[in-house]
Amino acid sequence: MNDLLDVHMHTLASGHAYNTIREMLTAGKKHGLQLVGISDHAPAMPGSTHRFYFENMRVFDRQAYGREAGLEVLMGAELNILNETGKVDLEEKALNSLDYAIASLHKQCIEPGSVLENTTAIISAMANPHVKIIGHPDNPTYPVDFDALARAARENHVLLECNNSSYRSHGSRAGSRETAKIMLAACKKYGTHVIMGSDAHIDLDVGNHTGSQEVLAQAGFPEELVINTSPEKFKEWIRG
Repeated sequence: MNDLLDVHMHTLASGHAYNTIREMLTAGKKHGLQLVGISDHAPAMPGSTHRFYFENMRVFDRQAYGREAGLEVLMGAELNILNETGKVDLEEKALNSLDYAIASLHKQCIEPGSVLENTTAIISAMANPHVKIIGHPDNPTYPVDFDALARAARENHVLLECNNSSYRSHGSRAGSRETAKIMLAACKKYGTHVIMGSDAHIDLDVGNHTGSQEVLAQAGFPEELVINTSPEKFKEWIRG
């Protein structure tokens, strides 16, 4: 499978990552990527940056940085889902400055709930037109109804993520490989698209989708439902 883009990664602005934007882009080029998206943690994540960082994205010249790095560059954010209504931690002014947004459940920002509560929170966040990706939805800490999630993602034109960091043996979301199989079966059933994301917090991990590719292969997941094969396909998706 061609794997040409990675749009889930964090820089120093996230507070617990280790590289600059330029260093992450350089790593993406070395890895053979054609498109890189920076998605720093939104403000509700402890230690992350202020909303002004995201509101000021209009000054970031994507084309100039892209030419310099030899690839396409997009600027996004990983939003925190804060409650069952799908409220996220950036307002419209900041969201309008982004190219795309990932929305995720994190223990630092929302307590795990029941299957119904977790599923409702994610599906409600999908209704936000800026949200194009749900980050690590197969995290066992937040059990969900994957049939409902896959149907809602297809209907709302939202990608479900296969998060490479989740599938590491020493990772913080143990058990995600097993729940990923259930998620991918539901996505296959409903024709729901997915995206691989490195969730890199250091330049060495940019573009690393080894675990995600293993999970997709084990699930026999169709390549045509994986968005990473084409930068144009992804850009068209986020415009939709």
